This record gives sequence, C-alpha cells and structure tokens, in this order.
Amino acid sequence: MKKKSSNHAGAIAGLSVLSAAWIMPILIVLWNSFKDKNSINLKPFQLPNSLTSVGTENYITAIEKYGLLDSVGWTVFITVGSVAVILICTSMCGWYITRVKTKWTKLIYTLCIFSMVVPFQMVMYTLSLVANKLGLTTPWGIIVIYLGFGAGLAVFMFTGFVKSIPIEIEEAAMIDGCTPLQTFFKVVLPIMKPTYISVGILETMWIWNDFLLPYLVLDLKKYKTISIIIQYMKGSYGSVDMGAIMASLIMAVIPVIIFYLSLQKYIIKGVAAGAVKG
Repeated sequence: MKKKSSNHAGAIAGLSVLSAAWIMPILIVLWNSFKDKNSINLKPFQLPNSLTSVGTENYITAIEKYGLLDSVGWTVFITVGSVAVILICTSMCGWYITRVKTKWTKLIYTLCIFSMVVPFQMVMYTLSLVANKLGLTTPWGIIVIYLGFGAGLAVFMFTGFVKSIPIEIEEAAMIDGCTPLQTFFKVVLPIMKPTYISVGILETMWIWNDFLLPYLVLDLKKYKTISIIIQYMKGSYGSVDMGAIMASLIMAVIPVIIFYLSLQKYIIKGVAAGAVKG
C-alpha cells in the first residue's frame, strides 16, 4: 500500500509540474497585458506593479486603434458558420456512406481519409487562386473552404459512430412512415450527440486559431480575423506594439479555453463512441 501511495503521489507531482509548464506561458501573457511596452521588453517575467502597470490601456488600444472587436466579430461568424456547416454536412455524409454500400460511397470515404494526410502547403497556392476566381474571399465564402478541409476528420469520426448504431432503430422509424431525412434528424442525429460535441470542439479550436487559411483567402482590406489583426500590430521598421498584442492574445485565448474546458469531457466520449466498430 505504501508503495502504491508513493507512486500515486509521484505521479501527481509530475503531472502538476507538467501542468504548470503548460499554464505558465498563458499567465506570462496575462500579466504582461497590463504592463507598459518597455517593461514587457525588459522584464517580461516580472509581475506588474505601480511603476509598470498601465491598467486596461493595452486593451483599449487594441480595441480602438486596431479594431479588435471587428476582428472578433468576423472570427466568431466564420467559426460558428463553418462548424455548423461541417457538422450538418459531414454527419449526413457519414451516415449515408455507412448505410449505402456502393463503390461511390467507398470512393467518397477514401477521398475523405486521403484529405487528412495531404499537407495544406501542397494546395495553398492553387487554393488561393481558385478562391479568387470563385469569389470565395469573403467570410461567407471561406466557410465553404473550411468545409472541404474539415470534412476528412469529421466524416471519419461520424462514420465510425454510425457503425455502432443498430440499423433496426432506423428500420423501425421507416416502418412508422419517416422519410430518410426525418429518420436522420429525428432518430440518428440525437443518438450522435457525443460525436457532434467532440467534432464541434475540435473544429472550433482549429478554425478559431487558424491564421494561414484566412490570410491566404480573405480580402484583408475588408475582413481580418483575430490572428490576422495581431499580425498587423507590427509596425514599420520592426516596431511592435507588445502591449496591444498581449491584450489581443488574452482576448483571443480566453474564449476558446473556456469553451474547451466546459466541453472537454465529451471529446473522449465521442472518440471512444466512434471506435466501437471498425
């Protein structure tokens, strides 16, 4: 018993140190967001005090000078719209290719899996050209692009989960007079809730923090996401408004951290539910 308790205490200590190593960078950014520029550059690890603290000035600067709230609005719109479209389209696709066994559904599934292993750098140049040609350089157009890039993982997870759903449930709904769409939305979709939540969390964290795809696709004269606006806080001749950057990073990170922590327990449930059958 003593050996087990000592091992348990050692594991807790080790995990505590590891957790502190992950949390510390966020705390450093947090207290630097309340300090003046010189203090951030010279003493980044020092807590703000009466001499170095500027209160909420950095946050006000980020909002008024750089238009951070507008970028937050566009980021929220793109993230919510993209995740909603990905969830609906890929869940229906996963259900269809699982229940309808043809060479075409197998091909669709294979292409979705293949898209997961293709590096984004291989297609980003042609993607930007196609986006310009098709007029997808708006927050509405980029949702379509995110659907394409997010479909691989989502279809894979939804397909695995649908295989664990007894087909007799759907047959009973059909006998009661449900159409295929009614069967999906009234019977299958509620059962898929764990996978919906886990896919939604993963896609939200990816799209919210994404920099490269919006930077390549969006018309930056009109639309900027949070990650892009932070990049634009670098001035000419190498000058950087570190205070505004720190404040912007906190405003960008806190929402997604709260979102993740409130729903993290569903990730394992969704992944495990999708792995019941291969």
